[in-house]
Amino acid sequence: MKAVLVGENRHLFWSDVPNPIVKDEDVLVKIEAAALNRADLMQREGDYPPPPGCPDWMGLEIAGTITEVGKVAAEKSNWKVGDKVCALLGGGGYAQYANVKYDMLMPVPKGCSTVEAAAIPEAFATAYLNLFIEGGLKSGNTLLMNAGASGLASVVIPMAKAFGARVITTVLSAEIAERIKHLGADIIVDTSKQSIVDVLKQQLDEGHPVDVAIDCLGGKIMGGCLPYLSHGARWIMIAALAGRETQIDLKNIYVRNVRIIGSTLRSRTPETKAKILAELVKNVWPKVETGEVKPTIYKVLPITSAEEAHDILYRGENAGKVVLTVE
Repeated sequence: MKAVLVGENRHLFWSDVPNPIVKDEDVLVKIEAAALNRADLMQREGDYPPPPGCPDWMGLEIAGTITEVGKVAAEKSNWKVGDKVCALLGGGGYAQYANVKYDMLMPVPKGCSTVEAAAIPEAFATAYLNLFIEGGLKSGNTLLMNAGASGLASVVIPMAKAFGARVITTVLSAEIAERIKHLGADIIVDTSKQSIVDVLKQQLDEGHPVDVAIDCLGGKIMGGCLPYLSHGARWIMIAALAGRETQIDLKNIYVRNVRIIGSTLRSRTPETKAKILAELVKNVWPKVETGEVKPTIYKVLPITSAEEAHDILYRGENAGKVVLTVE
């Protein structure tokens, strides 16, 4: 089969690789679409190696058709050849086929195309993990989701809204604010004109403080935001794209019972990931199938154009997911 490999000067090329060997707990999926994530860029740069046992090539989420089911997988699941599925991978999605442990698969939601389904596993699992498992988000809560134009925000915002939360998000310009209006955030803060710290202070004064924050930026601004959260709020750090250092008034943390939580999906055990996916199918799939929550697709390209697709993420121009199709 073929896969996208990283060559000299980090150039991407489509090349032959060994066919996967289906183990007893595995299901072989013929990949029809694979979605991009920022972790793919990090892996390409050599900063985010795949977990042991995973292929060397990139790709964390796919959709396609089952072509083979291992013996134990057949005994422990209802998967069968011909089923349309999407899957969360430790790596190896930029290819024609992928071996997937049976409990890392999910059915393609009714009404979703293969391209849309490929954009679901990583982003939706990350959103669900941080909103509900780490964040404990409840109907009526206020959520802060930084970086409103990111691929993750395109899932987090509508998912939070579908479960009854009020959402504040941030963007870098009025143009981007206009571009993400369809996600349904209640307040979009253009940080080129207004400080998010000032907005959070005003929300606290008006009785609508942030209860849960999902932060991929970190940096100096994080410390400025923390005094203006609700009592018992949870600030969930998933990355630090704006810097790894900030200044925090510790008294404010313990007096207000604020919790700062570090969270990544990739570092979780396979058993934990399987539990997250099972909850996702049970609790979120009904809202996907009614259209309340849908992946936002920015651009679709053939897998042979993976380098062009990566450039879109490097430039930060996408509002939503970039997906590669596989013939």
